[in-house]
Amino acid sequence: MDYDCIVIGGGHAGIEAVLAAARLGFASLLITQDPGRIGALSCNPAVGGLSKGNLVREVDALGGEMGKLADRAMIQYRVLNRSRGPAVQSPRAQMDKYVYQQEARRAVENQKGLSMVMDTVVDLITSADEDAPAADSFPGGGERVLGVVTRRGQRITAPVVILASGTFMEGKVFIGEYDAPEGRLGEEAARGLGVNLRRRGFPVGRLKTGTPARLAGDSINYGKMEEQAGEPPAPFSFDVDPEESAAGTLPQVSCWITYTNSAVHGIIRANIHRSPLYGGKITGAGPRYCPSIEDKVIRFPDRERHHIFIEPEGLSTNEVYLNGASSSLPEDVQRDFIHRIAGLEDARIVRPAYAVEYDYLDPLDLYPTLESKRVAGFFVAGQTNGSSGYEEAASQGIMAGINAAQKLRGAKPFVLGRAEAYIGVLVDDLTTLGTKEPYRMFTSRAEHRLVLRHDTADTRLTPLGRELGLAESARWERFLRKTEALDAIQELLRARKVPRMDGPPVEGGADDAAPLRPHAGESLARALADSAVRREHIAPFAPELARWPGEWFERAALDLKYAGYIEKEARTAARAAKMDAIRLNAREDYDAITGLSTEGREKLRAVRPLTLGQAARIPGVRQSDIALLLMRAQKT
Repeated sequence: MDYDCIVIGGGHAGIEAVLAAARLGFASLLITQDPGRIGALSCNPAVGGLSKGNLVREVDALGGEMGKLADRAMIQYRVLNRSRGPAVQSPRAQMDKYVYQQEARRAVENQKGLSMVMDTVVDLITSADEDAPAADSFPGGGERVLGVVTRRGQRITAPVVILASGTFMEGKVFIGEYDAPEGRLGEEAARGLGVNLRRRGFPVGRLKTGTPARLAGDSINYGKMEEQAGEPPAPFSFDVDPEESAAGTLPQVSCWITYTNSAVHGIIRANIHRSPLYGGKITGAGPRYCPSIEDKVIRFPDRERHHIFIEPEGLSTNEVYLNGASSSLPEDVQRDFIHRIAGLEDARIVRPAYAVEYDYLDPLDLYPTLESKRVAGFFVAGQTNGSSGYEEAASQGIMAGINAAQKLRGAKPFVLGRAEAYIGVLVDDLTTLGTKEPYRMFTSRAEHRLVLRHDTADTRLTPLGRELGLAESARWERFLRKTEALDAIQELLRARKVPRMDGPPVEGGADDAAPLRPHAGESLARALADSAVRREHIAPFAPELARWPGEWFERAALDLKYAGYIEKEARTAARAAKMDAIRLNAREDYDAITGLSTEGREKLRAVRPLTLGQAARIPGVRQSDIALLLMRAQKT
């Protein structure tokens, strides 16, 4: 074999996949159409967001790269949903997209054991093509992947291949009446592979996504807009010294908010017939939760206006991103409606909005390891699986890279449960429920979201990253220091009592002590359950807290405050874990099991669940079906 692992595509899934495989000691090759576009932020120049920030921190805790790249490229930082509970809060940061790309390429090029080549993969090489034995000694058995064929005729071999082609596989760009075979505007599509995967019997479909216009920043009247300033930067990555932040080293900037209006909506309605989406040229389903501006206008006719966020693309460019206005309308229509938006009357369009339609593989055809059920050793990650978003892609990428390495090692698969990580929710949803439209992660999808807070990602996943071999010694030592400190903070808060304050005010005035007065005699931990009590109120009674970073105190305080809810979630998760611990035969003949419901049999055949828990989460599978599967599992 030429390599141990081949990764197709240099986007966010491909980066994490190839880095994970190489860091775990396997000779890995990244095949990309353009090395200069590795890590491109193709759409929104931002990382994180609601639930997405959790994914970034989980990728980092496992030993991935996205959090570190984001910290180096950050030009504005915010925590979303601060006014709501901690279970739905999440960090988001604007990126300098060019710095992000440079850092991503540097990470790939500097990784030991990782090679890169510029080419386009057009087909797989499998044991069926070569008339090679299925070789049961290779985990999985059956037909297996042997490598890839490129457009220039190269035959490159490897026992595992990871496909992470994003929107490029048979991609086509649309702007009104114009279309072209491209994965991004001006960048050639990866043609041939989608056709050959169809020929091989893979369930390939079409999806659609889009991106808004980019404008010249110096042509915008910001005086007509609302400023959206950032917060003091904080790192996504846990792999930093707690006394030093690796984030926010670049100058920080503001974003701006404006709105559409009735004139904008009128122009869009009058030209909707020129949209390739409404005209029938685009057949793929678009993202339900990130619709184009024409979708918003048509689907919500009573809405008088929609938010438009003006976001800088970087410090070295004049371009800004028009978040909330993705479109596939013709360029003349785009100019007309953009110029009707407050502050954009004289805006110059640098790049037009466009839609892109592309091939994806039905994720129901994958195991929870992201390995194909058809061809052993072939993994699929990112938008090629029907997801949307950089963070979802990176999460699948690191999981595919880890599981490719586990397969090469002959080790057990690495699968995260729904109570362990948002990544577990993401992969389980895709491989158990499937998707017919671009899948986006939300906090509402996670039933254990209080446990899966973004600030707990390192506690949940760093030990797993260490066990796999992705957490280096220095990182592990920092992690151990932090966990010891969290225990010490909680012990201090439980042991220290709030004194009676009937006398003079404490520390400079009655207001300083007022929130604590009702809690006299209670532990500081109990007092912190009161939302009016903050760190500064209890500091005079626990001066030792000054030894530890504020972030560590907040983490310990939240765990104490919500201890009852967390324990309840843990009990629920434990029951689910028992179901997931019962293994099922991936090659089970469901037609031979008497008593299964017709719908249940069809769904089980399609998904081929690996555990009883996964089977129970399949829509259409009844409790009676689960009982039959349990009895069968107990007999084997």
